[in-house]
Amino acid sequence: MAGGKKNMGAYLELISEYEKRLRKPYEIEWRFLPEEKLKAYLVNWPFTGREFVICCDERGKNISSDEYSLCLEKAFLAGKDIVILVGGAYGFSDLVRDRADMVWSFSRLVFPHQLFRVMVAEQIYRAQEIAKGGKYHHE
Repeated sequence: MAGGKKNMGAYLELISEYEKRLRKPYEIEWRFLPEEKLKAYLVNWPFTGREFVICCDERGKNISSDEYSLCLEKAFLAGKDIVILVGGAYGFSDLVRDRADMVWSFSRLVFPHQLFRVMVAEQIYRAQEIAKGGKYHHE
């Protein structure tokens, strides 16, 4: 789930390339809401507990790709659907960060929204490859 605009262009090609490589349960379904609507949607915390909610925020925990892969695998084994929240220009409220199962930081840097979506897609693909012992990720 992503706040902000759905602008595509060259970013869509990169995201699509990673999406083509994904297999269940790692498939991606993007949902876009304008930032204000995303904030309003999250105020009522629409999640039921059947989801493992990851909030992407530069104030979150910085983890390795191996740790991320393990995190996703544990959630899948627990029967959870993974929801990754990607905020717009103003990020998320303390309430959202506090309620998420994990607050994940790629870096203390702030990235353009569209580039960040590419990075999320790539990390999901990398997590899949780590979990299955593929050759994409190497130490």
